Amino acid sequence: QMQLVESGGGSVQAGGSLRLSCVASGYTFKNYYMGWFRQAPGQEREGVAAIDSDGRIVYADSVKGRFTISKDNAKNTLYLQMNNLRPADTAMYYCAADYRMPGPWDPWYGYHYWGQGTRVTVSS
Repeated sequence: QMQLVESGGGSVQAGGSLRLSCVASGYTFKNYYMGWFRQAPGQEREGVAAIDSDGRIVYADSVKGRFTISKDNAKNTLYLQMNNLRPADTAMYYCAADYRMPGPWDPWYGYHYWGQGTRVTVSS
């Protein structure tokens, strides 16, 4: 059974930085595509950043130039480095994963495995 456990959330002031981590267990990390999503109170969940099994990366427009997604296959860990944080980044952040099947990659859909989330609060 695959498990994803996030950590690294917290409270920071605007302009600050946080690094989220997501440790995966129960599967071979390198064969999966993974993503970070967030959900603010009263809003729908949105994709933040995603990385394909071959290393291709996609970002939401709202975080381009500020957030960086990366993964360490040897450690089965996904990261999200968040710089220049804004109050609008306040949300619960989730990591997600799914097995990469052949064919086109949709970075924001098809995730079957989700973590419990880590909260990020950015104050002005």
